[in-house]
Amino acid sequence: MRRSLLFCFVLLLAAAGPAPASEQKPKLAELEQELTCPTCNGPLELSNAPVADRIRAFIRQRIEAGDTESEIKAKLVASFGESVLAAPPREGFNWLAWVLPLAGAAMALVVVGAIAYRWARARPERPAPPAEPSANGRPPLDPELERRLDEELARFDA
Repeated sequence: MRRSLLFCFVLLLAAAGPAPASEQKPKLAELEQELTCPTCNGPLELSNAPVADRIRAFIRQRIEAGDTESEIKAKLVASFGESVLAAPPREGFNWLAWVLPLAGAAMALVVVGAIAYRWARARPERPAPPAEPSANGRPPLDPELERRLDEELARFDA
C-alpha cells in the first residue's frame, strides 16, 4: 500500500515537473508570440503600431523589474482586456474555445468513420446467375418481358 502511494506521488511530481524557466525569467520574444496588438489584432511580434511599441517597452521594463510571465500578462490584461492574449485563458467560459474545436474534430472523425464503415460493408448486388441458354444460344428472357414483347409484336403483325 505504501509503495503504491509513493509511486503515485512520484508520478504526480514527474507529471507536474518544474516551473518553466520562462515563467521566472521571461523573454520578450516569447511574450511577443503569446500576445496580440490591440489595434491591429495581429501578433505583437509582427505589429508596427505605436501601441505595440509601447507594449514592448512595458514588457522590457517589467522583465528588468523581475516580474514573471504571468504577472506581466496579468498587468497587460488589466490594461487592455483579454483580447491582448493570443490564446484565451483555460478557465471559465473560455474553455469553450479550447473544447469545441476538439469536440468538433472528434465528431467529424466519428461521422467519417461511420460512413467509411457503411461504405466498406455495403455489398454490391450480385447479378442473377446465368440461366441455361435457349435454343438460339442466348439466355432466356424474363417471362414478363417476353409476354410484353409478344404483345408488341402481335400489334405490328395485325
